[in-house]
Amino acid sequence: MLTLVLTRHGITPAGGVMLGGQMDVPLAPKGRIQAEALGQRLAGVRIDRIIASPMLRALETARAIAAGRPIEVDERLRELNYGRWEGLSYAEIEGQDPALRALWEADPATTCSPGGECGNDVAARASSFLVDLIAAELGSPSGPVVHRPPDAGGSRSVVSEAQAEAEGERRVLVVAHGTLNRILLCVALGVPVMDYRRRFIQDRTNLTALRYELGDGPDGAQLVLANDVAHLRARGEPPWG
Repeated sequence: MLTLVLTRHGITPAGGVMLGGQMDVPLAPKGRIQAEALGQRLAGVRIDRIIASPMLRALETARAIAAGRPIEVDERLRELNYGRWEGLSYAEIEGQDPALRALWEADPATTCSPGGECGNDVAARASSFLVDLIAAELGSPSGPVVHRPPDAGGSRSVVSEAQAEAEGERRVLVVAHGTLNRILLCVALGVPVMDYRRRFIQDRTNLTALRYELGDGPDGAQLVLANDVAHLRARGEPPWG
């Protein structure tokens, strides 16, 4: 069994004001605090591999979590390239390219930003990454890929760390980006890529976990945990929103 733990980097100086895309910016001080909080939450939890986007904000987040453990870098985890829209706010994009912005809002899977990527481009990168990760951690299936039938019960009893390790569970932490993560979730869960902005939220330094069994393809994941940011919440705050 492979448990893929997905997180997004901490906040950057621009926050949510602009489309960062492939602009290589560091974490803001608050972003470092967010990353450290996630690192504290995962302290003592066995993680077999940490793989990060090569972009600085993702690498800084990964280092805060890794606490000296090795970090692998994979180019396929880069954020979507927004081309000429990089560094612009949504209002500025609306002013410059209103027709293209409307098309992108309607179908970000097939509509590319000017000089940049579309969602399907990122989905191809994410799918390639998942295929290689599953093969490396679980081995390539000898026969056709099979998909597990739905589990009517839907829950798994608590498993101790010792039991999980004895059962051969592999755990891989991936540190990437908001759009890349949401599109990866579409690929992993069989959701149309055009719906990634409508169906998924990825808060900064959240915990999202996917589970793959031997024989699963990249779109055969089970969603175990989604957008959990309890480590950033104060007592009494709702765990959502």
